[in-house]
Amino acid sequence: MNSFGRNFRVSIVGESHGPAVGVVLDGVPSGLPLTLEDFLIDIERRKGGTQKGTTPRKEDDLPIFQTGLFNGKATGAPLTILFENKNTRSGDYEKQRAVPRPGHADFVAHQKFGGFEDFRGGGHFSGRLTVGLVAAGVVAKKMLQTVSTQAPLEVRATILEIGGEADLEKGLQKAIDAKDSIGGIVECRVQGLPIGLGEPFFDSIESLLAHAVFAIPAVRGIEFGTGFAAARMFGVEHNDAIEDSTGKTTTNNAGGIVGGISNGNELVFRIAIKPTSSTPKEQHTLNWETGEKESFSVKGRHDLCIALRVPVVLEAVTAMVLADLFLQTGQISRVLS
Repeated sequence: MNSFGRNFRVSIVGESHGPAVGVVLDGVPSGLPLTLEDFLIDIERRKGGTQKGTTPRKEDDLPIFQTGLFNGKATGAPLTILFENKNTRSGDYEKQRAVPRPGHADFVAHQKFGGFEDFRGGGHFSGRLTVGLVAAGVVAKKMLQTVSTQAPLEVRATILEIGGEADLEKGLQKAIDAKDSIGGIVECRVQGLPIGLGEPFFDSIESLLAHAVFAIPAVRGIEFGTGFAAARMFGVEHNDAIEDSTGKTTTNNAGGIVGGISNGNELVFRIAIKPTSSTPKEQHTLNWETGEKESFSVKGRHDLCIALRVPVVLEAVTAMVLADLFLQTGQISRVLS
């Protein structure tokens, strides 16, 4: 399904080359102030065409508030936010309809939906839909600002490496020289989380974050704290010694979560982003009209490295999960004064 969350419910709508994409948010507290300007910084961070290695497709991406907002305040009804698709080149996809692109959802979408799917630009599977996630993140971040904590809540994601290189320019150049796409690793850190968020097992913070994170196209893995490196450590080395009654620990190998519950330390996790599936390199695939394998290369406008545009999307889904949990604990009121 296309919805996530219990108390803060996020539903993604639209297709890459349809009239618009967007999001419907249920559970936004009435009285939460929202303006167009609130969205501009994060929406700009997500855009392609503004940095080296991203798609030249540019959209204005000004949010259109359809429901749930009146006189600059959330009404308590579902909040509907749309973003128009104006800069599309659907002809790029008409020509390759019979040859599903490796790494894309073309083949599985065709099988699942019987050929009725909108295949242009990846349709409902496109990274274009992450603009709706970013919009949800803007609202969630504003909700988190209403939470009373000892330290201000801050959600921040950054790119750690591209193509195995901590020097991001060097990593991008590897892809440029190879005339191919490339992947990367993005880290998210959350400061100011109190002790006690999350539930054991299925609603652990890791479970909820992992669920939301894998809604971001191109994510291939997630790790918290030391992650997979923990498999090569001794127990006494990995355990975080508790220093005082606030829960502060000497190290943070757990990444701020123990038993699925926040422990008061900084939440730290990383995600792996695959290379963009659309690559100018020649590939082989099945032509489902002829039944034969054939060679082709992907045309159109695509990101050299999707990881460049992921940080703000990762912040968004993280804020969504946290807002949902804070609503559950009653630390965000249904009605804001």
